[in-house]
Amino acid sequence: MPTHEIKECDLDIAHEAEKISHHPYTLFFDSNRPQHPESKWSFLCYDPIEIITAKNGVIIHNDTIIEKTDIFDFLQTRLNNYTFEKNADIPFMGGIAGYWGYDLGRDLESISQNTIDDLTLPDLCVGLYTNMIAYNHAQSKTWLIGEKPKIKTPYPTPIDWAQDVTFTPQTSDDDYKKNIQKIIDYIYAGEIYQANMSRRFDAFLPKGLNSYSHYKHMRTVNPAPFSAYMNFGDFQFGSCSPERFLKVENGVVQTKPIKGTLPAYKNADILKNSQKDRAENLMIVDLLRNDISKVCLPHSVKVPSLCNIETFEGVHHMVSTVTGTLAESQNALSLLKACFPGGSITGAPKIRAMQVIEELEKTRRGPYCGAMGYIGFNGNMDTNIIIRTVIYKKDKVYLQTGSGIVSDSDPSEELQEGLDKASKIFESFINETLK
Repeated sequence: MPTHEIKECDLDIAHEAEKISHHPYTLFFDSNRPQHPESKWSFLCYDPIEIITAKNGVIIHNDTIIEKTDIFDFLQTRLNNYTFEKNADIPFMGGIAGYWGYDLGRDLESISQNTIDDLTLPDLCVGLYTNMIAYNHAQSKTWLIGEKPKIKTPYPTPIDWAQDVTFTPQTSDDDYKKNIQKIIDYIYAGEIYQANMSRRFDAFLPKGLNSYSHYKHMRTVNPAPFSAYMNFGDFQFGSCSPERFLKVENGVVQTKPIKGTLPAYKNADILKNSQKDRAENLMIVDLLRNDISKVCLPHSVKVPSLCNIETFEGVHHMVSTVTGTLAESQNALSLLKACFPGGSITGAPKIRAMQVIEELEKTRRGPYCGAMGYIGFNGNMDTNIIIRTVIYKKDKVYLQTGSGIVSDSDPSEELQEGLDKASKIFESFINETLK
């Protein structure tokens, strides 16, 4: 068993993240929106002792191929292999961290294979970490857990660029609106109540652009409670996600679905009083209540907050909160499996909505609309939905946005909603000098 020393320190977590951001499997969970009630902790994970990936049902564990094994059960066996002291003051002190991509849902549900897997990224990519830094924003306290980060190679010099980075949609505006209309037709035919429709934007990056340098800028343009930078070697994520997927702390479960969006320059009361958006939100609240009830104690599932409005730099969002108490026979990974992928980015009923998404979208979603976060040795978990997230891979960058479609959706308005959600990320790539 590795040692697991925990000590308070004066390290600057963001500075340490920058110094080692170019090292593969450096993960920075960066709660950088101070005014948001969920911006409580940031974590920097580095030098994992195990690496686990999965693709099309095949698991690779430290270069060993493992077939015909449930990935959620396998991850739990890895957590069970280590025992560390608990600290009530710190919710995460090591464990599994990384991402669970949307396409991992193909291992759980029967979904046809219509979309193209052009990014060829793992369905899951996580490390098992015993070295990390934890930062409490409210107390301005930092803890070093395990060994201090080691600088293995120099941090690359940031590259400036002289022209804007131009994103091109994979699906034209007209075709996207036609797809939205097809979803509306499915709703009127009684096949679904709601489905999430998305499209991807691709762009070429300036030669030599450092992804962490861009992320540093993006986090100032669009700060979010679940921001993150994750380096997986051949590709990286820069995220400013506003949406928690699943949290478990001391057996208490929480999920906070977002359904309903309005540009921030408009009055938030318009969203608050929108019957369409409220109905959209309620459908997903019901879906998530059903999902978490599979692994929670009977009668413990509650909705303490319904259709609240949260405002970010580019948009207002309608957010609800669903809670429950995890049954003693269950754990964070069985909860994640029961709810995966998230209802807010699939639709209702979930399986039929996923089939419609597979029919209408051009490419596999990959990590998009999956989950990123951590599951600790102590049983705690915190994950967010992978939205407002760019994927940097070689000389290109990818961004995907979407919206929930219901019976009274207007295709032109839904098209604009996707652009509103992307606007701040597009802005972060406009002719900036990043340092």
